[in-house]
Amino acid sequence: METLVMAGQLLLGLGLLVFVHELGHFLAARAFGIKVEKFYVFFDFNGIKLFSKKIGDTEYGIGWFPLGGYVKIAGMIDESQDASDLAAEPQPWEFRTKPAWQRLIVMMGGIIMNLIFGVIIFTFYFLYFNKVYVDPSSVKDGIYAYELAQKQGLRTGDKIVLINGDSIERDADLQSQRIMFGAELTVEREGQMVKVQMPDDLFQQFKESNGLFISYENFLFAVDSIYNTYDEKDSTYAARLHLEAGDKIVAINGNNVAVFGDLRSNLFDNIDSSVTIQIERNGQIQEGRISRLKTPMLGVTAKVPEDYDTIPYTLGTAMRFGTLFGLETIYYQGKGFLMLFTGQVSVREISSPLGIAKIYGPNWDWGRFWKLTGLISFILAFMNFLPIPALDGGHVMFIIVEVIQGKPVSEAFMERAQKVGIIILMGLMVFAFGNDILKMFGI
Repeated sequence: METLVMAGQLLLGLGLLVFVHELGHFLAARAFGIKVEKFYVFFDFNGIKLFSKKIGDTEYGIGWFPLGGYVKIAGMIDESQDASDLAAEPQPWEFRTKPAWQRLIVMMGGIIMNLIFGVIIFTFYFLYFNKVYVDPSSVKDGIYAYELAQKQGLRTGDKIVLINGDSIERDADLQSQRIMFGAELTVEREGQMVKVQMPDDLFQQFKESNGLFISYENFLFAVDSIYNTYDEKDSTYAARLHLEAGDKIVAINGNNVAVFGDLRSNLFDNIDSSVTIQIERNGQIQEGRISRLKTPMLGVTAKVPEDYDTIPYTLGTAMRFGTLFGLETIYYQGKGFLMLFTGQVSVREISSPLGIAKIYGPNWDWGRFWKLTGLISFILAFMNFLPIPALDGGHVMFIIVEVIQGKPVSEAFMERAQKVGIIILMGLMVFAFGNDILKMFGI
């Protein structure tokens, strides 16, 4: 069942992203009077289709192979046709007869739509799932530094003032990509300003850790509310332990829980273990037991200190933070690729859709689904802009070369380049799938 849930989330996420990407090409082409012969979500290799319907000049459909999609634009050499298809006299409704600036917009249409879609998703995510953020200036007790943060020189109680010289606006900045790819933090510690440098490979250390780094969870822990179930069939640990609002978890397996960060840290340290929990209720101590802790999430929300200034997201702030996150994602994707090609990052970091499905998780969580889908939308925009033939970036590169040299690249050369690009992409896909399969077996 868990495999089906992961596969379902992956197919829905990829389907949405492919549709939006191809819609960008389609709308741009139609805006310039270019004929679009096919619009397919997923590939219909060997003519095998799950659905198809012709409306006007365009055949719309869903293919059987879920790793992509395409629009077949008349008069354009791409993965669906080659130079031999263009032997006839050029027509005014063909891609090849349009000026370079129009063809450039058509090729950038998918990338632009993925960027817009990513911003829309994160705007929606902040408004309906996150809802509020914490103003860092209101946090008087500073951060909680988990083990990974302590290794980098941070301490519980530190107040992070600046990241690379810029002020921080919300609690989410503490987990930003700026920090994960190396940043200089200006920290207020015991009345002194201290510089703490994060390493460039912090994101790798973060992936290899338990996912805990720093947070504003340095406050006394008490239960604010509990979730009775994760879904209809699976009750939370909080429900099984009969936790109530106002309860305090004071110890886990004998380890003191003074602040919320202690609770998180102890739960992560005891995954797949038996856990004894001491609970204080109305001044009395009672004990609960979990025979095998499968997840560090008990199913509770903590009572946040009243002096923490929580600010509701507005449409404007949600859109601004969504846009900034997208630009930041693209920038650090570029930095990550540079590190990959210079050997600073292992090629084992490359993942296929199998790895992405695993990230979606075995439980259908709409908040996590939209957050990950929005992130992938930004990543797809970056990936498609790479100057590799068969990708949008390859076509953009050839159009720019045409503008510079004053004449188009020959159709025969375009055809050969297209085939080379497809070979490169197929090779990368095979490697990525092999990589993830080996990881499943612990290799």
